[in-house]
Amino acid sequence: MTARSSLTAFAVAVAGIAVFSVMDMVMKGLSLALGAWPTLLWRGVFGIVLAAGPYFATRKGWPTWPALRLHVTRGLLMAPMSFLFFYGLARTPMAQAVALTFIAPLLALGLAGLLLKESIGPRMLAGSLLALAGGGGLVVGQARADLGHEALVGSLAVLASATIYAFNIIVMRAQAQRAGPAEIAFFQALVIGSLFFATTPFLGLPPLPRGHWHELLLASSLALVSMWLLAWAYARAGAGYLSNTEYTSFLWAILLGWWRFGEGVSPFTLAGAALIVAGCFLAARAERPVLEAIA
Repeated sequence: MTARSSLTAFAVAVAGIAVFSVMDMVMKGLSLALGAWPTLLWRGVFGIVLAAGPYFATRKGWPTWPALRLHVTRGLLMAPMSFLFFYGLARTPMAQAVALTFIAPLLALGLAGLLLKESIGPRMLAGSLLALAGGGGLVVGQARADLGHEALVGSLAVLASATIYAFNIIVMRAQAQRAGPAEIAFFQALVIGSLFFATTPFLGLPPLPRGHWHELLLASSLALVSMWLLAWAYARAGAGYLSNTEYTSFLWAILLGWWRFGEGVSPFTLAGAALIVAGCFLAARAERPVLEAIA
């Protein structure tokens, strides 16, 4: 793998994070209107339907057992991860919620070295720490504001989600090397949607979200596009390297949170954004032109 190919994968992953960030904005609005669980359940319905077409049109056979096991494993991770994140996002400003997720790329960096045997060079580590310092600037700035008990509960939920997401990044890397984007998107939608529907005997089936179908369709479409882009990128570069693209979601959270929800931006937020950009740039220059295999 050449350095140019590596940078292309990095750019595609950044695009995937941007699309995912717009989806977060739509999902926050839906979670405020409907609640996190009903929103995720009905989005799951749309996701399965939308992902089925591309998958069945392009598939060359059923997934291998190792690939299917990864699909199920990632789905089992993403269901609680998604609920915790959107539950927290509905109770905290977008920029703060995203900053709290910055523990995930650093955890993923360590897990990539431990589980995938990926090399972690000094530039990659320095870039991650620099970006994390940027996220810390946001946390300090938001801590100075009195956001109340709901924001505290929401922040704890986002932190729990971020911890799960670190493992998700590692599984995503292994999954992308064994299956194509269409297959990954379909089975993730199928597993996650099935898990949320499995709760209906206990929690009941939420009412049809009349007046919000177009937003659910948009959120489902954005989630699939993001998943396709990230699957393509993670098939071509290491998890430790690409995990640094997660920091760019902070920049989108600032813009989208201000535009859609009128959330303010403090000087700490702006300083943190500058450090995040610098950290991502440093990490992007650190990838070796070698793609490690997964045992």
